[in-house]
Amino acid sequence: MTTKISKFTIRVEDDTLKRFRYVAEYNARSANRELEVLMKRHIAKFEKEHGEIDLDSAN
Repeated sequence: MTTKISKFTIRVEDDTLKRFRYVAEYNARSANRELEVLMKRHIAKFEKEHGEIDLDSAN
């Protein structure tokens, strides 16, 4: 099974990005991987509270 990788651009204040990169490095991750981990945790929490997201009906 091939996973499609999408690109996503985010605008964020310089200081916030510097702090985020610091946290990512502390966790031995790239900023990209750190964001991916946080997104997956957030999705899991959402689905636990609201049920699994139906990707066929999602935008």
